Amino acid sequence: MQRREFLTLSGMGLAGLMLPHTRLIAAEQLLEPGDAVANRRLAEAALDAARRAGASYCDVRIGRYLNQAVITREAQVQNVTNSESSGIGIRVIVNGAWGFAATHQQTPAAVQATVAQAAAIARANAGIQLRPVQLAPVQGVGEVSWKTPLVKNAMAVPIQDKVALLLSVNAAALDAGADFINSTLFLVNEQKYFASSDGSFIDQDVHRIWLPFTATAIDKASGKFRTRAGLSSPMGMGYEFLDGDARGKVALPGGLTAYRDSYDPVEDAIAAARHAREKLKAPSVKPGRYDLVLDPSNLFLTIHENVGHPLELDRVLGYEANYAGTSFATLDKRDAGFRWGSERVNFFADKTAPGSLGAVGYDDEGVKTRRWDLVRDGILVNYQATRDEVHLLGETRSHGCSYADSWSSVQFQRMANVSLAPGKAPLSVADMIKDVENGLYIHGRGSYSIDQQRYNAQFGGQLYYQIRNGQLAGMVEDAAYQIRTPEFWNACSAICDERDFRFGGSFFDGKGQPGQVSAVSHGSSTSRFDGINIINTARSLG
Repeated sequence: MQRREFLTLSGMGLAGLMLPHTRLIAAEQLLEPGDAVANRRLAEAALDAARRAGASYCDVRIGRYLNQAVITREAQVQNVTNSESSGIGIRVIVNGAWGFAATHQQTPAAVQATVAQAAAIARANAGIQLRPVQLAPVQGVGEVSWKTPLVKNAMAVPIQDKVALLLSVNAAALDAGADFINSTLFLVNEQKYFASSDGSFIDQDVHRIWLPFTATAIDKASGKFRTRAGLSSPMGMGYEFLDGDARGKVALPGGLTAYRDSYDPVEDAIAAARHAREKLKAPSVKPGRYDLVLDPSNLFLTIHENVGHPLELDRVLGYEANYAGTSFATLDKRDAGFRWGSERVNFFADKTAPGSLGAVGYDDEGVKTRRWDLVRDGILVNYQATRDEVHLLGETRSHGCSYADSWSSVQFQRMANVSLAPGKAPLSVADMIKDVENGLYIHGRGSYSIDQQRYNAQFGGQLYYQIRNGQLAGMVEDAAYQIRTPEFWNACSAICDERDFRFGGSFFDGKGQPGQVSAVSHGSSTSRFDGINIINTARSLG
């Protein structure tokens, strides 16, 4: 990456877009297609060189990673960037050990040199490795392709249209009472070609989109301010996600609107400005025990941090201890039938869900993606594992959740879309609230804190409404709920049905050293948790 590109991206806080050898390009270049024929030639050259180097296995990832960011605040456009990073990552097994190397030079000579480097690294690793790599078998699929289903490719939409949309979002919020607003449109396109000595040649075209904003209202007399962020989720879709189709909206108690597979950012910005104003006058919450009704826009983060992460097998085994901690959900708990939650709690991992951030046809080890259970009827039954880990679970089939955020990064286990299954009996959000005597109805992602084993945690939100005797009784502020993971999920007493099922998501989920980011969705329906401790985050202990 050149100094100019680094300063541009880092100055905007876009660390997740700073891939090796990133270059800034014209918007029109974002539409240039990948060359599957040229990629296959390079891949076959790498596979041939790996065989001659004595590799028992080789996989090749040829990637072109495209990003666009449009950043605004109020009536100003702060920046527009279009970036590209492309190259080849090659992984081999020699003498039972992994070796990896990468190059941005896409020539046969560079490929052969990179294979030689990867093989040399593998031989060095073999000298200190206690046991050989054990790969779950994968049947080669030949030449196949997969694409994110798109109605409208967001990269093809003119920049002026995107700027106009964001500025209309900002104007709507200001007209509705916000004093400040910033909005951003993130677009990602991963063009990935995978080949392996198993006989797979897989061409994939993956798209993601996100439009976050934050509206701020200020009490000019006191200087007090409050914010409300957008309540939509990032998605694995095209520009059609921003069409504001009424069929993608969900009407909720209290006049709130949620969004499923179609987002109206102008409508949400108007609501955000009004909510931020209302928050300025809302009373501070009284600490104590409450029954919580958690909207999917809030619950997704709790699922991410306290279900998805602790059930990553590499974390369970201690491989992530130095950077991101371990997990309380050790293998002996699965063997003992550990009760993770109440009998209505069912978590599943799914890399195939349409519209989700993690949806692909094949993972970065060439494994066809699928769905599998993690917690069934409240009992821990499985984890998330890759080809070289799954034998430790007594299984012979990879879960298909390997991912690298760049051609220059080695692929490793990353979280699948982990979701809470909807309730089986008909139940609306309004009917759930009717049964709550003393509770809080919480929307949106707030600040949070988790311990190193994902056992103790604290989560805030964007909007909090008191529930008294089955009725919403106004907004409160300064709340956060404290949990111990198994106690929290065992307190789950009701889950709305599939009509309310929606995704939340993390666009830049960090893991690994050197650090990598991935995007992942978490679905749920509105859920109730009884007797959860609420603290007042504004209270001074001094």
